[in-house]
This record gives sequence, structure tokens and C-alpha cells, in this order.
Amino acid sequence: MEATDKVFAGPIPQIYDRLLVPLIFRPYAEDLADRVMASRPSRILELAAGTGALTRAMAARLDGASIVATDLNQPMLDLAAAQLPGNDRVVWQQADALDLPFADESFDAAACQFGVMFFPDKPKSHREVRRVLRPGGRYLFNVWDAVASNDFTAVLLDALAEAFPADPPRFIERTPHGYHDVGTIELDLMAGGFARPMIERIEKRARADSAVDVATGFCQGTPIRGEIEARGAPGLMAATEAVAKALEHRFGSGPIEGGIAAYVVSAQRE
Repeated sequence: MEATDKVFAGPIPQIYDRLLVPLIFRPYAEDLADRVMASRPSRILELAAGTGALTRAMAARLDGASIVATDLNQPMLDLAAAQLPGNDRVVWQQADALDLPFADESFDAAACQFGVMFFPDKPKSHREVRRVLRPGGRYLFNVWDAVASNDFTAVLLDALAEAFPADPPRFIERTPHGYHDVGTIELDLMAGGFARPMIERIEKRARADSAVDVATGFCQGTPIRGEIEARGAPGLMAATEAVAKALEHRFGSGPIEGGIAAYVVSAQRE
């Protein structure tokens, strides 16, 4: 993983939240929130909260419980907090998932929405989660399946490869879609001290008002933006337009939809 893969700053958080959250993150946030709240935890830790898609879904289901929502990127947390004003059951805190600033056995459940892929030392992050979970506590997270199983990202990468044939941007393939091997996930969790996890593959549909919205979300609302800008010509706007045209060619003009797939992982501290 490149150092820039974890940088969500500048205009990225706003574009990410406006276009990508409803497109691909909200459907899985609703699913994961149901799973987290099923055990009726009283204190929940969220890792890599981003702009708060999962936080909001869990907050809507709270029944006396509280959430500590963390992320490495303060700009993402600031945007997330602004969308849940006055909610005293949600605390926002900047934190590194590899060095959590919390006491041992201080949470009943932990959750992470499409963030584990960004952790540079996954077994270490799992050990940290296990440390702060109480015995019997569950850790639930989701990760994207391979690019080939996610229609919009597959078209995106093909279009960017045509736009930058000598050195195509690889962020999407390298990091968000780079942690989908079930065997590796199991081994990493067990190396972190968890028992063998339960892993379920979930397919959903992503819908957008236009191909331009999808192209703008991915090209300008993720760290792939920095990769595109670093390459110079044809430039960010031209690359976004090329991706939009490729999406229109595949899915048509006007509102579009495509398949998305992810794994949901559940591990318990024994």
C-alpha cells in the first residue's frame, strides 16, 4: 500500500460523502449496523469511521448504547460529526487502529466499515481490537470482493488504463479491493488472537443518477485523485470524463446501476 492511499483530505471527504456513500457504502452500512446491534451491545467502538455512514446507521438503532467513532483522518471525522449534531451517545475521536488509545476490555463490540484494507499491519490491528473488547465481544467488519465482482470499479480501472497506458492509477485495485482472500482474512484474524471467523459474501446493487456522478465520486472523491493529478496529462477532469464515457457505454445514459459484492466478517473474543 502506498502512503497516499490513506490520505482523505482537501475536497475528497465532501465528494466521497456526497457521491460514494449513497452509491456503495450506505447499503452495506445498513447491513453491518443490523449485525452489530443484534447482540445489543452497550458500548461500541468503530474503526475507520470515515464520513460516518456506518456511524449514522448504528446511531439510528441505538437503544441506550453509545458509540466511540474513530478514524485516522480528522477531516473525515469532522464531516461525519457535522452530520450528527447534538448526539451525546456518539463520541468522535481521532485514533490509529494499530495503537488504540483505549483501556483493555472497554467495549462490548467493535465494527469497521470498509477500513481494514487500509491498515498496514492487519494482525496488529486485530490484536488491538481484541485487547479492547470484553470477553465474548464481537468484531464485525466488511471488505470489498475483487474488482471483477464490482461492476463500476471494473469499468473505472479499464478506462484509467486507457487514459494512462504507461502507468495506470492502481489505488482502487491495490487497497480498497486488495483484501478479499478469505483464507488470508482468517489467518490474519487468528494471528490477532481471534477464533476462526464467520465470513459471508453479500451482493448488492449500486445505483446512481448518472455515469458522471459515479466517475466523479471515484476519480475525485478517493485517493485515486492524487494518483491522477500526479501523472499530469490528460489531467483530472479529462480522466473523469473518460471514465464517465466508459460507464455510459457499458450501462447507458441517465440513471445507472451495477452489481457490487463484499464480504462481511464476524469474529468473537473468547
